[in-house]
Amino acid sequence: MEILWALMAVIMLGAIFGPILLRRRGGIRLAAPGSPDAADPADYGFVRQEDLDIRMPGPDQDLLDVLDVVQRSQDWRAASQLLAGTGVEGEVRWQRVQAFAGAASLELQQRPGGVSDAPGGQWLRVWRSEAPKDAGGAAVHAEFLVQQAFRTATPGTDEHRIILEEARAAVAEAALLSPGDPVPYIVELAVARGLGYSREEFEQVWLKILDRAPEHMGAHLSALHYASEKWHGSRDSAYEFAEAAAARAPGGSLLAALPLFAVYDHLPDVTLVRSFWESAVVRNAIEGAQYAAHSARPGDPMLAHVRHLLVWFLVRSERWGEAMEQLIAVDGHVGALPWTLSPDPAAEYAVYRALAVAGYEANGGSPATLPH
Repeated sequence: MEILWALMAVIMLGAIFGPILLRRRGGIRLAAPGSPDAADPADYGFVRQEDLDIRMPGPDQDLLDVLDVVQRSQDWRAASQLLAGTGVEGEVRWQRVQAFAGAASLELQQRPGGVSDAPGGQWLRVWRSEAPKDAGGAAVHAEFLVQQAFRTATPGTDEHRIILEEARAAVAEAALLSPGDPVPYIVELAVARGLGYSREEFEQVWLKILDRAPEHMGAHLSALHYASEKWHGSRDSAYEFAEAAAARAPGGSLLAALPLFAVYDHLPDVTLVRSFWESAVVRNAIEGAQYAAHSARPGDPMLAHVRHLLVWFLVRSERWGEAMEQLIAVDGHVGALPWTLSPDPAAEYAVYRALAVAGYEANGGSPATLPH
């Protein structure tokens, strides 16, 4: 196991993932590009690394089309129309709000503006100015402020707190404009984490979400961060929260996968020891997530998030065939944990994908033996 992850570290040093993995029964090693024995992800129909979409975890063509229109024209109206037609009861609205906010934040980062140039993301400011009662615009603005706080300011600083206080005010406005919508309160969970809400204050926000969307996977993931030892809880409190949500999850709910996210949030500093990946806590979390993915409702937009994290855990656990099954389902989009924590999500994902292919073939697999 140690050799495998040392190998991965060598690969990641390559400029554009130049090294190729060689399949050998019982093990894998580096091979020269073009070697006839080299494992090639393209043999499985996987998307080239440079063509991987880092914006979203899975496909949402309507969102992509609207993002293209908004960013090309700098006109907010298409975004407003899309959100107005997106129901508040499911996960899709939350993901679209995040995507629009993220697009505006990234534009601002790339084009901060100057004396003669307008800053990036100007369309969001115009949206809020021209349609102050638009609930979608208010939610996107609140999420934009949260993303700015965590991207541009160090937690605990005055700048971080000032931006989050502004976000809290924006959340309150968005909630008034769309009373039955859980999204403003899901945004507030990040505010609660950054501002250090007391447990009682956090619970007040959480109950508002449960009243509106008790099975909302995105909300549970955000609440899990608050409960983690990195923020305002502990490993035990995070595990308890995740396991309780999984235990009460109805059929077809992805909440059964929540313990896997809790394990990921609390990985030990050293994870090269094989015994960790074979431990009951990891094995049970993987099996719960696999069950959730297998029984998920068709079209659940959070399913891709679960599959991406499963890829990471299954490759680390050397469960190559199971990793390949998840890769077949998600390949093409990599805008999800754990890849998005890397400066180059596509390259990070491509490393794990190549390891899965090489490990699968080292144990006798081939494109012909993989179920589709």
